[in-house]
Amino acid sequence: MSIKVLVPICDGSTSEATLNAIIEHKDQFLDPITLLHVVNVKKMDYRMIPDFQIDMIREYATKTGEKFLSAQAERLQAAGLKVVPRLELGFPRDVICAIADKEEFSLVVIGRHGSGEIRDVLFGSVSNYVLHGVKCPVLLF
Repeated sequence: MSIKVLVPICDGSTSEATLNAIIEHKDQFLDPITLLHVVNVKKMDYRMIPDFQIDMIREYATKTGEKFLSAQAERLQAAGLKVVPRLELGFPRDVICAIADKEEFSLVVIGRHGSGEIRDVLFGSVSNYVLHGVKCPVLLF
């Protein structure tokens, strides 16, 4: 039986720790893991960016995301893991949940930002949203 594992990452210390833990336990990941990076286009909605610059900024953000994702995928592959890199655009928490559910992943492995319990209760977090928003089990780092 194949186990489909989704690992959403961002450019931060939490994702770094998550990837380190995956490498440390690489013998547990026999099937390819899907390494997902979501370029958060919602951040662009809250800025006062002229319409004519939005496409240019999205293109730059996409290229930066591709570069980041490629580097992380290469790192995992160098450690002996099979990786399927995937880049998406959207609101990270919604994209992660949609992919996990629609594509019937068996497990989501995600890091939790240490922003504080009160902030998470008031504003939520991507990992908290995913934890409660997907049908499959979630391994939270």
